[in-house]
Amino acid sequence: MPIAVDIDVMLARRKMSVGELADRVGITPANLAVLKNGRAKAVRFTTLAALCEVLDCQPGDLLRWDAEGE
Repeated sequence: MPIAVDIDVMLARRKMSVGELADRVGITPANLAVLKNGRAKAVRFTTLAALCEVLDCQPGDLLRWDAEGE
């Protein structure tokens, strides 16, 4: 998929675990793992907004276009 997900980069910068992020965002660790590993087909704007709020970042810090990923 040409959209790359960089949640792991932001987790490292914030020194936060996947479990802690999932708890603070209000989603299951399994659903966060699907999103983090690029296997999600969609993401709700409410989830994206919650991720940005908890990680103190912009959507572009979490998602990027990767033309080679097609």
